[in-house]
Amino acid sequence: MSFKVLSRLPVGNLRLKPPPTAFSGSTSGCSLAVKHDRPNRRFTVSPGSEADCAVLLYRFTGEKEVDLMSTYVPETFRGHGVAALLSRAAMDFLIEENLKAHISCWYIKKYIKKNPLQRYEQRVIH
Repeated sequence: MSFKVLSRLPVGNLRLKPPPTAFSGSTSGCSLAVKHDRPNRRFTVSPGSEADCAVLLYRFTGEKEVDLMSTYVPETFRGHGVAALLSRAAMDFLIEENLKAHISCWYIKKYIKKNPLQRYEQRVIH
C-alpha cells in the first residue's frame, strides 16, 4: 500500500537535494514515493534498487500508541532528504490514525523540532 505523502507536500518540497549519481533522472531533483508497509510496520523509499531501500520502523505499544524506533538510509542516498520524507510520512500517519508516539529515533526527534508548524509535537509522548 502506498502512503500518499507527496500529494500533501507543497510543490517546493517535492524535490530532493541534487541526487547522487546512483539516482536516475535530472540533476534538479527526483520525486520519490513513500510506501507504508502496514503488515511489517514500516515505511520505505526505494531511491535505487530494492536492495537500496530506506526504511523507518515502528511498533505498536498500545491500542493508540506507537514507537517510532529507527530510520535507515543507505549511505549513497544520505543527505538528500530521504529520511525527512520517511519521517513526514510517519508523522502524517499518526495524525491520520489519531495515534500518539514514543520517539526512539534521534533523527525523527530532530525532524519534529525542525518542523514545529506541522504541530507534530502534539503527537509525541514524553
